[in-house]
Amino acid sequence: MLNQHKVLRVLQLISLLQQNPPKSIHHLAKVLDTTIRTAYRYVDLIRSLGFDLQKDTYNRYFITNTENEFAVNFSPEESEFLRQLVLSSGKNNQLKDTILKKIYLASETTIVGSNLLNAHLGRIVQDISEAIMQRFQVKLKNYHSLSGLSIRDRIVEPIAFTDNYRSLMAFEVDSQKNKYFNVERITNVEVLEKPWENEGKHNSSQPDPFGFAPNDQKFNVHLILSLKAYLLLKEEYPLCIPYLKSIPNSDKFELKLEVNNLKPIQRFVEGLKQEIEVLNLGF
Repeated sequence: MLNQHKVLRVLQLISLLQQNPPKSIHHLAKVLDTTIRTAYRYVDLIRSLGFDLQKDTYNRYFITNTENEFAVNFSPEESEFLRQLVLSSGKNNQLKDTILKKIYLASETTIVGSNLLNAHLGRIVQDISEAIMQRFQVKLKNYHSLSGLSIRDRIVEPIAFTDNYRSLMAFEVDSQKNKYFNVERITNVEVLEKPWENEGKHNSSQPDPFGFAPNDQKFNVHLILSLKAYLLLKEEYPLCIPYLKSIPNSDKFELKLEVNNLKPIQRFVEGLKQEIEVLNLGF
């Protein structure tokens, strides 16, 4: 199965080859930031996918456009899978945005824009993903810790990303604890090429919609939101969307879920007192 980096490169390659003029293999390798040998592999993959890939007299590649370009329909399951593959791309990547739009138009999949990462974070995600596949430790450079109010390097054994790539699940070597690291607070990443040493201690339990890892306590949240509060919550915490539902015959919305930490939702409620009715907040 292709990982998200390869899928994005394939989509980028298709876009390049459909545009004039034809492209040399050296140009494709440079644009894709890869070796010529790997570029040839991508070219072969494009051909195997059924695209009419041609070469001109100068051995430059191009794809013959058809009237039904990208005339495909995705099942909901296929659309969701492809959406997850491209979410780690750059926020301003026009190719990725076009693909997401087509997925949305071809299915009922909801595209949550606030889940998308900018180009720098996309590179961080890619580097960490490769470290996960190779089971290498990484150094999270100048990580900004909100809980500890500190900025310092963290050496971790990366385990997996949360579904929307907002957080990294990793085992921190110094503290010997499994932690969640907000991707946006990572300044840079260095892959240490040092194998994992603590795999038996890894734990990859998913956090709650506010990004907090499971612990000994659970808190029930039940709120009635105005339209304003509903829109702001969706924008700020998009993973809450599955727990929101409209209230029939009104302009209100209900939020009902279980969280691992009350602080984020308490701050949200405090800032929108006139827009939220609290039915339960922690009991």
